[in-house]
Amino acid sequence: EGTAVSGSGKMAEYESVQSGALKLKGVAQIGVKKKKKKNKESKKMLEQITSNQKQHTVMEEAGEHKRVPVDKRTLAQKAFDKMQEKRQIERILKKASKTHKQSVEEFNRHLDTLTEHYDIPKVSWTK
Repeated sequence: EGTAVSGSGKMAEYESVQSGALKLKGVAQIGVKKKKKKNKESKKMLEQITSNQKQHTVMEEAGEHKRVPVDKRTLAQKAFDKMQEKRQIERILKKASKTHKQSVEEFNRHLDTLTEHYDIPKVSWTK
């Protein structure tokens, strides 16, 4: 009795509901697509780039435009880089001299020499 809804009661509120897809203002519909404008400037730029590349290759073949790299580092910077490279080579050779098995065995020996930090000795203040 109390749960039954009369036809003119609460159902009247739902009669004015709009069904269908939402229509948003300022947004073009999915079915309508605008034609893209042809960009003449991008074509011109592309043509210029390709022509510049062609000229550059022709100049390189002729040997006109060869650049020699100039080292602008100081003597200290050069020495530093040289020593760094030397140390890196030494490190690589040191690591490559041992096999994996040898390095694991060495690591295990090292762990055996360490104190066992997780073994907490008994400390008693009461005795």
